[in-house]
Amino acid sequence: MMKSLTTRRAFLELAALAGVAGSSVSPAAAQTVSLKDLLAEQALPDVWEGADNAPVTIIEYASMTCGHCAHFHETTYPILKSKYIDTGKVRFTLREFPLNPPAVAGFMLARCAGDKRGAMIGLLFSQLNNWAADNNIVQNLSKLVRQTGMSEEKFNACLADRDLYAKVTQVYDNAAKKYGVNATPTFFINGERISGAMSPEELDKKLAPLLKS
Repeated sequence: MMKSLTTRRAFLELAALAGVAGSSVSPAAAQTVSLKDLLAEQALPDVWEGADNAPVTIIEYASMTCGHCAHFHETTYPILKSKYIDTGKVRFTLREFPLNPPAVAGFMLARCAGDKRGAMIGLLFSQLNNWAADNNIVQNLSKLVRQTGMSEEKFNACLADRDLYAKVTQVYDNAAKKYGVNATPTFFINGERISGAMSPEELDKKLAPLLKS
């Protein structure tokens, strides 16, 4: 019980720190950003999927509590992965753009999962309505992440990690200030900014001209 209370207190303290949602968002987002600028080093290292020499680079900014992001990852992402990432046509990464404290917590836990980050993100998106729908965020997350093998001790330490919290919010701030990200999901496809969750058909239409030989 004491560990649970300590973790909840740490989470509430993190939630009370500098505003995560919208404090530094640019009012006018550029429609195109140079790929060189987009690929600049971030506060947290990018986790890439796909071939380094893929002709298309996709960077997604998402929030763990974003229903549209969850829908994209449940419906379009599997097609993106099988049809484009796994075939060497697309290089893809997801970056943190948490719109509220629960989303920060979700991203922190994903980073603490190490090489299981992708699986953790997928789990949290698929179970979004089960962990983020009430006031028992910490307890809900604790139960859920046990499915990934994360111990209670590691869970508690992760949510109390102020350095990791700061880095997650730095990724958010950088995207808002430098790239004009102001909503989730936001995608940059070879630098072109696209807002909103793409359907498989919309994804195919957007990628087709970029993959013509």
